[in-house]
Parts: sequence; C-alpha cells; structure tokens
Amino acid sequence: LALAKGAYPLASDVAVDGVETFSSNFDGMTVNSYLVWNTANATGIAFDTGTDCEPMLAFMAKHKIRIPLILLTHTHEDHVAQMLRLKDATGAHVFVSAAEALLGCETFSGDHRFKIGGLEVQTRATVGHSVGGTTYAISGLAKPVAIVGDALFAGSMGGGFVSYKDGLETACASIFTLPDDTILCPGHGPRTTVAHERKYNPFFAGRCQPET
Repeated sequence: LALAKGAYPLASDVAVDGVETFSSNFDGMTVNSYLVWNTANATGIAFDTGTDCEPMLAFMAKHKIRIPLILLTHTHEDHVAQMLRLKDATGAHVFVSAAEALLGCETFSGDHRFKIGGLEVQTRATVGHSVGGTTYAISGLAKPVAIVGDALFAGSMGGGFVSYKDGLETACASIFTLPDDTILCPGHGPRTTVAHERKYNPFFAGRCQPET
C-alpha cells in the first residue's frame, strides 16, 4: 500500500564509517557502486564500477585509500562498464563468479572468502537476476554490511531475468539469513536493512523468516 502511494518507508540507521556509495547514470536511471575500507589502515575493496568511476577514484585519492581488490556482484553493463578503467587505475585484482566469467577478471566458485586489510568478505549466491549474481557479506566494520547488487532493492528486487523463483529463493537463503541489523547496499536506490526489508518488502515479507 505504501509503494502504491509513493510513500515506501525507508530504513534508518544505515550509515557506517568505511562505506561510501557512488551513483552514476545509466539509461535514465542511476546505478550504485561502493567503496568499503578499513578506516584504521585505509585499505579496502571496490564493489562494482557503475558507468563512471571518476568520483570513486577522486575519493580514494583524497582519502589516500588503497584498493587491491574489486568484486563484481554480476556482469550486467551498468555494473561493470568501468571495470577495466578502475582496474588499471588501482592495479587491483578483479573477481567475479565463475558462472559469469568476464575478460580481465579472475573467478571464484561456491562459498569463497576474501580477506583484505582487516576486512573479511563472504560470497553468497543470489542468482535469478543473473546466472552468477553474488551478495558479499562483510565483517570487520562497526556494523555488518552486505553488498547485494540487484538481488534486492529497498522495497523491491531486480528482475528475474534468469529465474524469478531462484531470485526469491536465493535472496531468502543468502540475504535474509544475515543478522537483522545488516546494512544492505543495493545496486540501485537507497541502502536498507535486513529487518526493514523482512517487514516491508512486498516480495519477501512473510516469505523469508529468520533462522530459529
């Protein structure tokens, strides 16, 4: 009802030190990329690239942040358009799911973990929108954070281009089993939280219950 009235309630308390959002334009909409870093040692990870990585590079230079790793949620054009530029500018290794192998990227399969500068990242499959869609659950910040790509948006989800059913099921299994206070960083739109989307998101409310 709130969505129909244009009044979907946004989650509060979604700010955390060491996470910056960058939005760029693509075909009449905006797409998000993220920089996540350990503020104690200025080392971190870029997630996706959007269609213009210049603001991210400028932010990194200003704050002297080193990025040895780039992780891609999936390989749709709006999320990877500047992958080669960001890779060349940082010298970072780029990883993507083996199900969506992309020239210039290394791949991972299954449940994989990355450790960079005191941050630990766990891969969680969220397929359906794409064949290799991946959520990255991050620990090492003041709050738990997950970069979810187009698996879930505040009040919505990415289109089930591969499988709508798989999109629902893998989001329930991989996103809604994270702690309720986990800050979710989607590929489009504002940040939200697991608890907020469990309560309000019409695709998942009543469907994805916490583990008991």
